Amino acid sequence: MKQKTILVTGASAGFGLAIAERFAARGDKVIACSRRTASLEALAAAHEGRVLVLPLDVQDRAAVAATIDALPADFQQIDVLVNNAGLALGLEPAQSAFLDDWDTMIATNCSGLVYVTRAVLPGMVARGRGQVINIGSVAGLFAYPGGNVYGATKAFVHQFTNNLNADLIATGVRATCVEPGLCGGTEFSSVRFKGDDARAASVYDGTQPLTAEDIADTVEWLADRPAHVTIGSITMMPSCQSFGPLAVKRKS
Repeated sequence: MKQKTILVTGASAGFGLAIAERFAARGDKVIACSRRTASLEALAAAHEGRVLVLPLDVQDRAAVAATIDALPADFQQIDVLVNNAGLALGLEPAQSAFLDDWDTMIATNCSGLVYVTRAVLPGMVARGRGQVINIGSVAGLFAYPGGNVYGATKAFVHQFTNNLNADLIATGVRATCVEPGLCGGTEFSSVRFKGDDARAASVYDGTQPLTAEDIADTVEWLADRPAHVTIGSITMMPSCQSFGPLAVKRKS
């Protein structure tokens, strides 16, 4: 299998770290980007010369462009972009949610993803090959109380992926949205509940959720699809999670 160059955002923990580890372990070159890079040094040391660790805040449009422009020559030809950086903040209903939380989710999940994609796409199109793999969520497809802006940002990711494929038809570049459901063993819920680890842990009580390794396995599978195959989206849920009835509020 030809060695690929993979760029992963939000690579310091959770899905991003598992994805970076998966590709590095099989011999690919990995550009691991994150605001926090300390956790990535061991990965770089274990795969000397194949893992490039870069500090990057995807919300910073100028920094994103400068980082992509300044990639070393042997990391410039990106084959797979994994837009993983993202977060959920809070679970309050819309009427009492915090606008700062909404701004942060929009800036990271939407604007940051768009900035990185726009910086990487021209090179892919010029080479006639490449994949953009966006990490979405089932929250972008199915509403739930308190999901308000988080769900809306992931709906944006889903539709942005569809529209990328509309623009990229016959260029050799394709896009996929990976949409996980309940997934444990990451910082996701701890970040959502702003460090309340007990509340975060309670989300997974009595369940066997997806893991970061499950997501990394799926991303690897996508990266290995033949060039003529486009997978528009993949929805993933653990076996303990499924669909439910629509809510009906009845008068007492």
